[in-house]
Amino acid sequence: MAVPKSKITRSKRNMRRAHDSIKFDSYIEDKVTGELHRPHHIDLKTGMYRGRQVLEPKDSI
Repeated sequence: MAVPKSKITRSKRNMRRAHDSIKFDSYIEDKVTGELHRPHHIDLKTGMYRGRQVLEPKDSI
């Protein structure tokens, strides 16, 4: 069984955990419609991605 040779200090432990924090999702505003969508994702309302129509626009319900 593996046994650590010495105790991990609080500093080293917290450095390892520095990447575990929760990140907030980023959103950008569409230049044409003003809708918010994730960067590098399709705008589902308009069906546009990088200025091209890739999906049919979603009909309003």
